Amino acid sequence: MLRNSSENNLNRAETILFNGRIATINKAMPFVSAVAISDGVFLAVGSEKEIMAYRSNTTQVIDLEGRTVIPGLNDSHTHLIRGGLNYNMELRWDGVPSLADGLRMLREQARRTPNGQWVRIIGGWSEFQFAERRMPTLEEVNAAAPDTPVMILHLYARAILNNAALRVLGYTKHTPDPPGGEIQRNKAGHPTGLLIARPNAYILYSTLAKAPMLPLEQQLNSTRQFMRELNRLGITSVIDAGGGFQNYPEDYQIIEQLHRDDQLTVRIAYNLFTQRPGQEVDDFKQWMKITQPGKGDPFYRMNGAGEMLVFSAVDFEDFLEPRPDLSLEMDSQLKEVVTLLAQNRWPFRIHATYDESIERILNVYEEINKEVPFEGLHWIIDHAETISERNIERVKALGGGIAIQHRMAFQGEYFVERYGAEKAEQTPPIKKMLELGVPVGSGTDATRVASYNPFVSLYWLVSGKTVGGLRLYSERNQLERMEALKLWTEGSSWFSSEEGAKGQIVVGQMADLAVLTADFFACPEEEIKQLESVLTMVDGKIVYGAGKFDTLAPPPLPVSPDWSPVIAYGGYAQFSAQPTVTATSYCSHHHSHTSHHSHTKDPFGWDGGCACFVF
Repeated sequence: MLRNSSENNLNRAETILFNGRIATINKAMPFVSAVAISDGVFLAVGSEKEIMAYRSNTTQVIDLEGRTVIPGLNDSHTHLIRGGLNYNMELRWDGVPSLADGLRMLREQARRTPNGQWVRIIGGWSEFQFAERRMPTLEEVNAAAPDTPVMILHLYARAILNNAALRVLGYTKHTPDPPGGEIQRNKAGHPTGLLIARPNAYILYSTLAKAPMLPLEQQLNSTRQFMRELNRLGITSVIDAGGGFQNYPEDYQIIEQLHRDDQLTVRIAYNLFTQRPGQEVDDFKQWMKITQPGKGDPFYRMNGAGEMLVFSAVDFEDFLEPRPDLSLEMDSQLKEVVTLLAQNRWPFRIHATYDESIERILNVYEEINKEVPFEGLHWIIDHAETISERNIERVKALGGGIAIQHRMAFQGEYFVERYGAEKAEQTPPIKKMLELGVPVGSGTDATRVASYNPFVSLYWLVSGKTVGGLRLYSERNQLERMEALKLWTEGSSWFSSEEGAKGQIVVGQMADLAVLTADFFACPEEEIKQLESVLTMVDGKIVYGAGKFDTLAPPPLPVSPDWSPVIAYGGYAQFSAQPTVTATSYCSHHHSHTSHHSHTKDPFGWDGGCACFVF
């Protein structure tokens, strides 16, 4: 894909990459060996001979030595802004192969964490990834950190607090359960340290919000470290879906300062997530006075409303609990908000896990569409694990898209236990969405449930397996590798209204790319989740380099504070091999255990039963 000869005489490349296997995501020319970049876009794509015509005395020429190159990965649903504020405080169990390793990391981090701070392990892991195939016990957590407060968040289902955290929070036998959650207690009425999200995750959000924050200067550092970690994994763009306790514009000052200072290394399109139950319309009316979709630039821009539109429409995906029924007032409340958004041409997205919820949401949307047409408005269903074919067709008819994430890779075992393996085969039914022509973009929903690692998502899409090795999907819902990659690149661009501007390595599109440690298209399936980038470019500039490319990239920024878990462990764990998965059985509490697990006296204080959590 070359410019004509007259253009060749006028255009010279700032950077040329050659001798690679470059996946363009372009059917006309799926793979090329070289690419030229200038002014933040791809100038030319083709053979080495063709591309070297764009070389000048000042062109940076990079030999890829046969490595595979992909377009920069674009997470269509994540929480970078919130995650960045906290990244330097969090001990990540993402990818850690054994519970023994995790507890060792916890013990070491507790020793280095200063008084007044907590150790936080906030999502991105599953007990099924561990060789032991189990959760940590409260006894183990208290032994690893007897004096430092610890909070371990597991999915949107539960959190473990050690004794020190209970003392700091002031949780006693007299503390009432907060709305929407349960403080689990022993027979004497004292809190055990286990918080249960029942019927929603408010107790988890609100408890985490009570932990100390980093000062502003360290939040800046933390956000930059998180972006570098995403760059290490080939991510160059995200759509931020807001989050609980993430107020606009107050909690956006860090990311906006980094944007002003030209320090963003990930492109961010952000959605506004309403924060006040019963006052959602007021929130959006206020925001409409100060911003609008598209405001910003290709590095930082407002994308629309959601994923929270009204609190009454949220069906949290805790597969350890029965499916929640949406409240009776949902329909009228959602209609008022979405009518306002459609009238003002605001794109919107909504969190919806279950088909029963999606059915009612689409009823509301179809009613609104008769009066205020959605045509041309990019609206999105997020998650959609159990959406039916009929409702996919309704989404298509209304011009919507579906953003899917690899949450089932972290909780598929729970879904199978509750609903059965047959129903799990289409959770979500991605192949059917694509067959029906619905826009589909892939992402992670990091960091409270799934990991932010895009290669774990790509592994799930290709293999149909959870991180614990359970095969969820047959071939009818598994994707070919190129098809999966398209969802992470070209597919996701629709969700920020940037289709045709990024997601492919073609002339004129944004020059965002990642050079991989191994060939995504040929490596053994199990090795997909171990892939990383050795060279990441955003806007034609190198933002991350490793190995032979290390000297081409900006030097890493020192991590602050000096006790940060990131200094000792980094982010997503780097282990040379995953553990062998042992045979799994289910106890009467519906939790998996390795075959050598014995039922002993309950370490939480109950009389007998298995040493796992009871729900």
